[in-house]
Amino acid sequence: MSSSSSSSVLKEEKEDEAVKGGELLFCGATCWDMIGRKKGIEGNLVSPSRLRPLIGVDIRYVVSGCASCHCVALDVEGRCYTWGRNDKGQLGHGDNIQRDRPTVVSGLSKYKILKAGSGRSHTVVVTDDGNSLAFGWNKHGQLGVGSVRNEIEPSPVRCLVSEVTYTTCGGDFTVWLSSVEGSSILTAGLPQYGQLGHGTDNEYNSKDGSVRLVYEAQPRPRAIASLAGETIVKVACGTNHTVTVDKNGYVYTWGFGGYGRLGHREQKDEWAPRRVDIFQNRNVLPPDAIISAGSVNSACTAVGGQLYMWGKLKNNGDDWMYPKPLMDLSGWNLRCMDSGGMHHFVGADSSCISWGQAQNGELGYGPMGQKSSAVPKKVDILEGMHVMSVACGMAHSMVIVNRTNVADRLEQLDVYDGKAIGEANEPAAKTPVPKQTAKKGAKGADNSKKRKNAKDSSDEEEDEDSEESDNSDDDQVNGEAEVKRAGRGRSKASASKNSSSGRGRGRGRPPVSPPVKSSGKRGRPRKSS
Repeated sequence: MSSSSSSSVLKEEKEDEAVKGGELLFCGATCWDMIGRKKGIEGNLVSPSRLRPLIGVDIRYVVSGCASCHCVALDVEGRCYTWGRNDKGQLGHGDNIQRDRPTVVSGLSKYKILKAGSGRSHTVVVTDDGNSLAFGWNKHGQLGVGSVRNEIEPSPVRCLVSEVTYTTCGGDFTVWLSSVEGSSILTAGLPQYGQLGHGTDNEYNSKDGSVRLVYEAQPRPRAIASLAGETIVKVACGTNHTVTVDKNGYVYTWGFGGYGRLGHREQKDEWAPRRVDIFQNRNVLPPDAIISAGSVNSACTAVGGQLYMWGKLKNNGDDWMYPKPLMDLSGWNLRCMDSGGMHHFVGADSSCISWGQAQNGELGYGPMGQKSSAVPKKVDILEGMHVMSVACGMAHSMVIVNRTNVADRLEQLDVYDGKAIGEANEPAAKTPVPKQTAKKGAKGADNSKKRKNAKDSSDEEEDEDSEESDNSDDDQVNGEAEVKRAGRGRSKASASKNSSSGRGRGRGRPPVSPPVKSSGKRGRPRKSS
């Protein structure tokens, strides 16, 4: 089959799946108020489990975010379900009460919701008529309502955008794709690292004579001027960086440059879109390419479906300063991918594959499986199932599987009930309970080195020695930093020769790759003047 015909078949499959929907499965942490704030939390679902309120519901779209401790699911009727942490009203129910069970957002009942994005503490959705609504934290203008007068919006409010086709969120900013000519991509929110793409970080001193720096909120969605002549068709956001693809298959990145996550062979922050030179000429991205952005890394599929990754991929070893092919997945037909704090999920062929740094069962390997994996590994309990979509958040993962021919297998999976609103805040048991507790004595202490000087929560995202360091206490003031930020760390040398080894391998279980030696040094990029 030619590449063009296979691409059209894949597109038809996706459209059909979007109409049909499937069964939502969840794995990872369920103590939403503890994620990123405390180690050794209980109540983890270490195997993909069904959620009681969504059993039999046809879910067509699911989303979380690499800095998110809440989830969003959309069914084929256009209803929006949210659950998880809700301290900033990010669930949209008009309050700040945590929900363990997926709950329909009643404020969206008159709309048909087609797409959604999830940030650290805010949520944005897109309706079938091209409008966008948002709810949650608005300190930096990330809701795109044109004002920061209300720091928290617990119920849906209209965003100042139109003809929206897609949305996604970084930690404290939002990106919309629009069909308006010359304004195909718009951004709003925190500009601290240039992640809005407008050529500035809007930094200024909080007051005369003060060394404290603040970053001016950008509450009104604004088109990125340097991309006015391009039509952006895909976008993904890390906590503080953005990855996009235009209709010609060119890849652009901007925002925080630490660990090489922008793919430009250096760690400098980019305040405006910069093209990634690897993906041009004969290696532009095909129309059916998938892209993903984690907290400190990025990924996409290029010619032939080969997956490329760059940035910080594991806690030890060299960072990948520019895109390199991940040979472990060569030969696989990747349909979907998402990245969390430091873990990844992929739907490929009739398998579900995950890998990365994890502590709460978010890789779905089961009670007898390993917690983390440096190399891609099949989720055995889902083998043979058709994965339609995946989503990763902080310490959790979600998968939508096609029910066709696997209904009996789905019946055998665990079911998680969750706690009703008002129940005691204790880890809830799942039913049935076949010895699902995770192994004790996890080696987490070595990975929890804390910085002596407190930074804002966006800076703490860079200390990925532990999963928790990406998104600690939300009460910290994001967007404020001491003037020391100008010397944030030593610039790392360009990527070492260590890259993913091996040649194209056939199908089968992804092979184990040898460990990569650490370069010993880690650092952050200096802010360019």
